[in-house]
Amino acid sequence: MASSEQKERGKGIPGWLEWVITIAVGVTLALLVRAFVAEVYIVPSGSMLDTIQEGDRLLGEKVTYKTSSPKWGDIVTFDDPEKPGTTLIKRVIAVAGDTVDLRNGFVYVNGKKLSESYTEGKPSYPLEQYSSTLGEAISYPYKVPAGHIWVMGDNRTNSLDSRYFGAVSVDSVSSRAVFIFWPFKDARGL
Repeated sequence: MASSEQKERGKGIPGWLEWVITIAVGVTLALLVRAFVAEVYIVPSGSMLDTIQEGDRLLGEKVTYKTSSPKWGDIVTFDDPEKPGTTLIKRVIAVAGDTVDLRNGFVYVNGKKLSESYTEGKPSYPLEQYSSTLGEAISYPYKVPAGHIWVMGDNRTNSLDSRYFGAVSVDSVSSRAVFIFWPFKDARGL
């Protein structure tokens, strides 16, 4: 015999409509999480080797940068300055007001040589080519303008980064990469 609660529910919304509402609520929640909380990214290139492998899937969280700005060492996703709608991932090397210099294959920020174990000894030289979005090649030392960050790939010999397209607007940063979750052998925090 059916309980009074089951009888009451039976009088209301048809079962198929309950499914439609459940699916709609689920999709809406997923879209809200993706827009405001976290997003999954698939890394298409080797510009962040060996920290992040080509094909790794990672989680980028979006909450932190609602109340603060990217910091030195953060790995961030951002809109490609050359190809809007394309997402890139790089490491923050300098923030607004910092001066970046590339000397003898090393990166200096505010006159101090960075200790960058994540580059695995790959040299950091200025790039001869530059983005069509710039009027001319970057000259060093370079002062990062207000509202911008300087980003570089960990694979310095194979990365088009701020050396190529200049400083990145903080407004174009979409998330902070926090965790590689796939493939499982690469799973770890960033």
